[in-house]
Amino acid sequence: MLSRLLLLLLVLPLASSFLPPAPFRSPFSLRSSSGENLRPDFVPETAASTAARIQSLVSANPVCLFMKGNKMFPQCGFSNTAVQILQTYGIDFHTVDVLADPDVREGVKAFADWPTIPQLYVAGEFVGGADIMIEEYQNGNLAETIEKAKAEML
Repeated sequence: MLSRLLLLLLVLPLASSFLPPAPFRSPFSLRSSSGENLRPDFVPETAASTAARIQSLVSANPVCLFMKGNKMFPQCGFSNTAVQILQTYGIDFHTVDVLADPDVREGVKAFADWPTIPQLYVAGEFVGGADIMIEEYQNGNLAETIEKAKAEML
């Protein structure tokens, strides 16, 4: 009896590794497994409405950083670098967590025609990603751009 139980414990994990994985379904999905819309009252966001939302965020915040995570808890090294650079200037800046909103995550890439995140906007203008921020920080150009944004904050 004990030997059969041990055999089952050894064979069962091996047998399950030969089965194809079940497709991942988010518990928050708006469609059933058959494709039926579970929320007919829900209207998905369009690319145009996402772009308008991104534009309003950029316009409303003199310094706006689209990043993975937020300034208190960056979720990637590049986002962390961007936050550290901005914190050296002692300014208040707004962050948008793209991990929390897939529409914004993809939309911001199209908005600036820039493929990576983080993305920095200062005074409504796209500055660049982490690599550009580092370069601009080192050569002093980012400080000038930030000074303009500080003037707008007053």
